[in-house]
Amino acid sequence: MRVTVVGAGVVGTMHAWQAVERGHEVVQIERETEARGASLRNFGQIWVSGRAAGEELETALRARELWEGLGARVPALGFRPNGSLTLVRTGLERAVAEAALSLPDAAARGYKLLTPAEARTLNPALRGTYDAALYCERDAAVEPRTAQLALRAELLRHPNYTFLPGREVREVTGPGTVRDDHGEVHRADAVVLCTGAWLGGLVKELAPDLPVRRVRLQMMQTDPLGEPLPTSVADADSFRYYPAYRGEALGHLEATQPQSPTAAAHRMQLLMVQRADGGLTIGDTHEYEHPFAFDTVEEPYEHLTGVVEGFLGRPLPRIRHRWAGAYAQCTDPGRVVHRQQVREGVWLVTGPGGRGMTCAPAIAETTANELGW
Repeated sequence: MRVTVVGAGVVGTMHAWQAVERGHEVVQIERETEARGASLRNFGQIWVSGRAAGEELETALRARELWEGLGARVPALGFRPNGSLTLVRTGLERAVAEAALSLPDAAARGYKLLTPAEARTLNPALRGTYDAALYCERDAAVEPRTAQLALRAELLRHPNYTFLPGREVREVTGPGTVRDDHGEVHRADAVVLCTGAWLGGLVKELAPDLPVRRVRLQMMQTDPLGEPLPTSVADADSFRYYPAYRGEALGHLEATQPQSPTAAAHRMQLLMVQRADGGLTIGDTHEYEHPFAFDTVEEPYEHLTGVVEGFLGRPLPRIRHRWAGAYAQCTDPGRVVHRQQVREGVWLVTGPGGRGMTCAPAIAETTANELGW
């Protein structure tokens, strides 16, 4: 088969990888010289811990398995099975963690509730104050700013793969056929549009009632910490944003222990992971209302700095980068991704939300299976 993949973020690149692995001829088109969206502006976390039971968790676990295999084949991905610690400081937060341990799929996630001493044995950098830590053994991480480049370098070794950067697909001209802004027509047996948060232009024309919204977030990265941070780290505010933790204990927490005003105003949670150079990627916020602000604001960064320093028991290194980004999220929270045939031979795959980096390998595998690749 001939396959055209539009978009070079992690979802698009995983679709290209699946097609090449299955013996097909692939042309991948990217409107930038390289992808610059949410696939780079994220934590690089393969985040199993908070996924909803059922399809979402199954997708994340399958993706975790695929990421590990890819990491063995492409070491430059920086795959590491680092696990995560969600640190709790109050009885109400601990109750949510304890409820997670009773989930039928707790073992599949690798949940354990650790004392502070046990958490520090696993992650000695966490010298600060907390009462317990929910450990998720199945969480992992890759390097988000280089993962797509590493995968593409491997793809380019294959004679059946072609990468065309700096081109925007403008029109579907027939079954499995698209025209780019260079006037070149690309004919294939299947076209897969993996355009991320770019939901206007051709995407809007093909799917005007798309059940997907854009979400904006702010993040930051520090200078090297000067010591290893062996696990990813989250705070108990993250319980509020992941469906695995929904239940009576979380309802009681939300009713009686409100977030700080800054965290509530910016819909915040702490997620933190160490990069290969030793720096820390820290975030994040959630903004849903359009139009998005065009500037980044300082209060969320100040809040995150205070939370992290409380857990580390030391000052945070200098902030080296601050950025904002946007990702596409299905408006139906029960859907892992929106997959739709929009024309004959043309499919749109978008809306994984904050699950994109985690689930992309399994999302692409499912597309390949459903399209009969």
